[in-house]
Amino acid sequence: MSFEPMQQQVDDWITSHTHGYFPPLMMMARLTEELGELARAVSHKHGDKKPKPGEKEGDVAEELADLIFVAVCLANSEGIRLDDAWKGLMEKLYVRDAKRWK
Repeated sequence: MSFEPMQQQVDDWITSHTHGYFPPLMMMARLTEELGELARAVSHKHGDKKPKPGEKEGDVAEELADLIFVAVCLANSEGIRLDDAWKGLMEKLYVRDAKRWK
């Protein structure tokens, strides 16, 4: 399992279809926007907030993919290798937090 192909695919798309990555604070704004759209879709599906008349129900998978795309853009623009970040997270969960949830 590796994030490298995903990061490369995002970078290829960005470099061939745009003028480059947005500045980090703009990407944070986009992440926040996408997270809000994901929250709305989850609420439509599982919560009390149903779509307004004429509004289509949000697609959880689509909104999650949008959020991941922007997160990968932020990682790429910051020079972050997500494989390394993920490895660090897993080590933290399995070592530092190993007894936390038992």
